[in-house]
Formats: sequence, structure tokens, C-alpha cells
Amino acid sequence: MEESARRPAWTTWPVGVRVVVRRRLAEGGLSDVLGDLLGTGPHGVRIRTRRGEVDVPAADIVLGRIVPPAPPPRRRRQP
Repeated sequence: MEESARRPAWTTWPVGVRVVVRRRLAEGGLSDVLGDLLGTGPHGVRIRTRRGEVDVPAADIVLGRIVPPAPPPRRRRQP
């Protein structure tokens, strides 16, 4: 078995890509974290979201993937 096959997928993601990670919540249920990847490792991931930086521990990660960049902001319509 290859070395990369034993590591969690998120440990191979390059810093700076946009990702979404589904995590387990302590109170039950699931929540998604979407944003730019700031760091990764066997401990979990750190993601910069619109609301700030979020650390997601490895034990809470259910799944995740790299997603396309955010679309550019739309221009306001002139009255």
C-alpha cells in the first residue's frame, strides 16, 4: 500500500486552494466549512471563511474536497 493511501486526503491539499469540509458538531449534527485552506496536517485543517479562521480537528472531519474558486462579486445594478 502506498504512503499516500494511508494518509487522510486533506493532508495532500495545497495551501491556498478553496475547500469545503463537512464536520461533526459537538451538539450533534453536521456543518460545512467553506473557504481558503490556510494549513493542513494529521491534526486537521485551518480554513479562512468569510467569518474568520476556523480550525477543524481531524476527528471531526466527515468528508471534504477542493472546490472551484469563488465567483467574482456581482456589480450593483444602476437605477
